[in-house]
Amino acid sequence: MKHENILGPWIRRFLLEHLVAERNLSRNTQASYRDTLMLLLPFACKHGCVAIDRMTVEDLTPAIVRTFLEHLEHDRQCSGVTRNQRLATIHSLARFIGMRSPVHVAWCAEVRAVPFKKTAKTVIEYLEKAEMDALLNQPDRRTDLGARDHALLLFLYNSGARADEVARLTIANLQLGVPSSVRLHGKGNKFRTCPLWSTTVISLSRLAGARDPAEAVFLNRVNQPLTRFGIHRVVTQYGDLASRSVPSLATKRVSPHTIRHTTAVHLLRAGVDINTIRAWLGHVSLDTTHIYAEVDMEMKARALASVDITGVKSPPLQRALPSLMAFLKAL
Repeated sequence: MKHENILGPWIRRFLLEHLVAERNLSRNTQASYRDTLMLLLPFACKHGCVAIDRMTVEDLTPAIVRTFLEHLEHDRQCSGVTRNQRLATIHSLARFIGMRSPVHVAWCAEVRAVPFKKTAKTVIEYLEKAEMDALLNQPDRRTDLGARDHALLLFLYNSGARADEVARLTIANLQLGVPSSVRLHGKGNKFRTCPLWSTTVISLSRLAGARDPAEAVFLNRVNQPLTRFGIHRVVTQYGDLASRSVPSLATKRVSPHTIRHTTAVHLLRAGVDINTIRAWLGHVSLDTTHIYAEVDMEMKARALASVDITGVKSPPLQRALPSLMAFLKAL
């Protein structure tokens, strides 16, 4: 069996050469590609009745790929979005092999012909101002952990940062003087700077104290950096508490990303232009940011209130009607 037919070396080159050396993708993206292959390869070996170390490129047939996608949706209960994300990884692997091995071009075309599934548009959830205030009021700031949690919630709301960005935030990234700001390391290894409110600065200053600038800003009970999972747990915990005083929160999924959506919607309501919000959140495309203009019911209500629905014709149309009627009679 020719070495170029064995799938294993191609997988290694794809993960190490292509994703890391050539494309320099972020660690989270690399992990997503890796996890897809960790699910796909054992599944393909089982259904193809072949040992994983003897598996060839052609053993990964389009039929097996389709069966794998059905397995994700029906057995693992994955959403259509996750299914399409896994398929994108398989397409990328096929393209990588096809571009470097002419004998596998036909196989590449067949695998890449497996289509993405149309999915329903994701509903964006965000908190109203009263709901966000209730969430911020939950931590007991008289305790060290309560002060940390309040600073965490306030920082998430101020910056609109992702949980992973907050988990990697160090004291050196904070500029707590005048003007105050934070430097965030986001998706695609891109950096952005966001201004900080004075109340956020006060909370972060108490939290940072005289600690080493290289330390993480948010630490857990044993003085280790909070992970994104820990940040998620903190937010959901206070979301549950806040729902007792604000019943509308009980119907919403409160998470760090919900607060990120809340920041975007509240900035939009305050009159901040859409391009500034795009830079604030670290979006690559304006198309991603425009979804907040679509979901904000308050702005839609104001737009509706400004529309004249009395049925009175506009002056330009009134002036044009006599000429239009004369033209029609002449036909």
